[in-house]
Amino acid sequence: GAMDGTHVLARVPTKVSAAFRGRKGTTTQNVMAAVDFDLKFTYVLACWEGSAHDALILADALERDDGLRVPQGKYYLVDAGYAARPGFLPPYRATRYHLREYGGRNYPRTERELFNSRH
Repeated sequence: GAMDGTHVLARVPTKVSAAFRGRKGTTTQNVMAAVDFDLKFTYVLACWEGSAHDALILADALERDDGLRVPQGKYYLVDAGYAARPGFLPPYRATRYHLREYGGRNYPRTERELFNSRH
C-alpha cells in the first residue's frame, strides 16, 4: 500500500493558531492516510496540527489501540518524511526522486535513482 500526509485548511481559535500554522504560512491540519494495494483507504488520522512532522504522526498512529497496523509480510510505500522501519519503505535520501527530475533523456543513472524513480 501507500501512505502519506496532506495539509487541509483549518480554522482554529487564535490562541492555538501558531501550532496549526503549516510550512506555507496558513493554518492547516496534517492528515495522514493509508491505502491498500487496491487503493482503498484503510486508515486515516485527522487530529494533528499543521506544524506536526509526518514521522511524529506515524508514531502516534502506531501506538494507538485502534491505530495503524501493517499486515504481516506487507509494507507501505512512504515519502522521505518517514524513516525506514519495518513495514515502511521510503525512497533513498539525497538521491533524485521526483518524476520531473527524470524528464527528457535524463534517465536514472544508479541503482538508487532507479529505485526512487519506480518508488
